[in-house]
Amino acid sequence: MPSVLTTASQVTCMHGGVTTHVPSNVRVKALGSEVLVATDQNAVAACGFAPGGASSPCVTVQWTVPSARVKVLGQPVLLQNSVGLGSNAAQAPQGLAIVIVSQPRVQGL
Repeated sequence: MPSVLTTASQVTCMHGGVTTHVPSNVRVKALGSEVLVATDQNAVAACGFAPGGASSPCVTVQWTVPSARVKVLGQPVLLQNSVGLGSNAAQAPQGLAIVIVSQPRVQGL
């Protein structure tokens, strides 16, 4: 089973930018960190994507495949195998998000 993502999870864009999670859920935690849900904001910093020399860094991650069964306060949680897309300032997709660290003690379906 895939692990649940929390504010302690490490996620990057495929260009190495680091994601900061801004949780809307402050009630449900796993080992002291808020569990992330599909509607949470995820900002990306330090993305160096510059195709053809034109800067087009990822600034957010939009999650498209959250948990189908596990919810927090009515919102589907994010899992290690959830699909996130890095987007630039114009909301154009720039590539997949990469989950580096998740919460291994809490699993979802």
